[in-house]
Amino acid sequence: MDRQQMTLSLVRVLQEWDPFEVGSENYEPEIADAVLAVSDSKDVQSLARRLKEIYEFSFDEPLDFQACLAVAEKLIMIRTNTSCTL
Repeated sequence: MDRQQMTLSLVRVLQEWDPFEVGSENYEPEIADAVLAVSDSKDVQSLARRLKEIYEFSFDEPLDFQACLAVAEKLIMIRTNTSCTL
């Protein structure tokens, strides 16, 4: 999987996640920030914390850390699988 495919896979996972139940099309800025956060995060926990910050800042509502952790695990798995094949 190349970097472009990885980005598309990350976006797909994030589009499927609708933590505030407002429709997946309402998260474009958050998805862009989250994709960048995947590259910057050292591990699943730090990515989950960053996802929580991104989405809570935008929607001004609390978000369950465990939900963020589950998504972060999927995103890190995609990143790891991509870096193994490069």
